[in-house]
Amino acid sequence: MVRTLGLTQLTMIGVGAIIGAGIFSLAAAVAKDVAGPAVLISFLVAGAASLCAAFAYAEFAGMVPKAGSSYTYCAAVLGEVVGWIVGWDLLLEYTAIVAVVAIGMSGYLGFLLDAVGIHLPTWALGAPGTGTGTGHRIDLLAVAICLAVAWLLTRGTRTSARVETVLTIVKIAIVLVVIAVGFAKVDTGNLSPFAPFGVGGAFTGAATVFFAVFGYDALSTAAEESVEAREKLPKAMMLSLGISMALYVLVCIVLTGMQHYTELNPNSGISSAFASVGLNGLANVIAVGAVIGIVTVTFSFMMGASRLWYALSRDGLMPAWFGAIHPRRRVPHRATWIIGIVSAVLAGVLPINSVAELTNIGVLLAFMVVCASVLILRYRKPHLKRAFRCPGMPVVPVLGMVFSGWLMSFLQWETWVRLGAWLVVGLVIYAAYGYRRTRQVMPGGSVDLDALDALADTEEPGPHIGQAPGR
Repeated sequence: MVRTLGLTQLTMIGVGAIIGAGIFSLAAAVAKDVAGPAVLISFLVAGAASLCAAFAYAEFAGMVPKAGSSYTYCAAVLGEVVGWIVGWDLLLEYTAIVAVVAIGMSGYLGFLLDAVGIHLPTWALGAPGTGTGTGHRIDLLAVAICLAVAWLLTRGTRTSARVETVLTIVKIAIVLVVIAVGFAKVDTGNLSPFAPFGVGGAFTGAATVFFAVFGYDALSTAAEESVEAREKLPKAMMLSLGISMALYVLVCIVLTGMQHYTELNPNSGISSAFASVGLNGLANVIAVGAVIGIVTVTFSFMMGASRLWYALSRDGLMPAWFGAIHPRRRVPHRATWIIGIVSAVLAGVLPINSVAELTNIGVLLAFMVVCASVLILRYRKPHLKRAFRCPGMPVVPVLGMVFSGWLMSFLQWETWVRLGAWLVVGLVIYAAYGYRRTRQVMPGGSVDLDALDALADTEEPGPHIGQAPGR
């Protein structure tokens, strides 16, 4: 792959991954059903948990500039089997995230289409069993956006990253307009009671909105397409999370201050809140921003999923056919199209809540393992060159593990069963194919961190993980 991404583009990819369905859809849904105005606390708790993990990711990104993200990090410290489990887990989660945010987009697109007098047929408005009425068969708009983003990503990294940067800047500008105009319309009476569902409701909301406060992990999959990855990736991670959390906090205050939490629309929360105070024109502009925002999230995570699949295939854990690089555009085009098609199917026929919870538990599991890995490696190999060092060792990584495990405990038992079933399938694939094949591709079956440390100074991908130079 070609190194074309600088700090600005990396930060925009990170912000694009974090700011999207969470700010435009999940905030209203959680406030209405789970937390009330205390959704602000939900985001702060989730953000604190995410920050602990972000520090761990940043240390690894500054040390191991490889495309596999947490798969590579965990394999480097805890071994190939653990790395494969995390990679297999995240392959599903990233694809599910693309589906979730595409579903979230359809509510705002419906808002816009209704505003201009265009009404889609009932069968195309959502997955079976969704909505207040009957007749839903497929979320057609969500399907279309998944396939369109897959097409954009196969055009090449430079082209798609430029589009992502422009759209993210437009999205941030619209969010800033929401904050500036919305604060003038805040009625403090709407903020009382602040925690109608109790403190437990705010914490339960944190487990749900956690979906909205990660994205830097997908950013780290672009390491082999980044200029000066060891220096730029950690900075982009911290910048993207900081910008996003500031916007989340301000929007939560505006949202629950403009409209009482019991009246919020979970599908088009911010637009509906502005319409409720007579700002219908601005509500339509916000709906456009929501669609743009969700497109950028879809872009970032589909890019992350395809690069993860590329890394798994390159290292022999999955067939090389899937990770093939397009000879002219230099992107993993087959993996991108498969992920686009699978996410389109999920977005078209499944309700958003089930997919969102599955996404959260998988990413939280990966965060726990990454935090453990950075802690172990700091003491096992203190000599390795680190462009960024996780602060507060060992407290911060331990807090990251505790926070992640705690948030996982709030998820439904069915979600745990689905994750367990997926991981069992992954172990079967590893035993039947990956274990033997990877011995041919990367002898020793583990990441040579010392070799990577030397190779990283050249910013070249170098040999396969664990492979001797020149093989």
